[in-house]
Amino acid sequence: MTDLETPRLLLHPMTPADAEHVAAGSPPAGARWAPGHPSPGEQGAAARFLAACAESGDPSPFGSYEIRLRADGTVIGGIGFHGAPDQRGGVTIGYGIVESARGHGYASEALRALLRFAREQGVARVRGDADIGNSASQRVMAAAGMSLVGEDASLKYYQVEWAS
Repeated sequence: MTDLETPRLLLHPMTPADAEHVAAGSPPAGARWAPGHPSPGEQGAAARFLAACAESGDPSPFGSYEIRLRADGTVIGGIGFHGAPDQRGGVTIGYGIVESARGHGYASEALRALLRFAREQGVARVRGDADIGNSASQRVMAAAGMSLVGEDASLKYYQVEWAS
């Protein structure tokens, strides 16, 4: 699978070898990781990706992606699907940007690219959530075209749905 490209970013499909490095917090030779990468959330996502690969094989194209700067290839975070589409064509997404790269619109840019890709793959609905106190992530999902569809004591839930 090839990288998904945006004006400033590359969403690079994660391989099991990439995920092993992220889960261990140890960059492969020659890799450029931004300060703070991987976050504990990214390490958890890498571990879940590895578990999915072990259980049922590589979930591509509905797996995890490294978010890299096009300018120099530095990994600034991750984004991806929590699995293949369900019976109704829905997927759940997650993402994270290292603190040192926040505030530049990278998360919104990456999420818009992943949503566009999901739609091209025939996905009917994409869901995501953000902690109640994480207004930045809530703004990212809204900026990417997702609508607030509910909330509970700890999370706000977002979704975008396309007509067939």
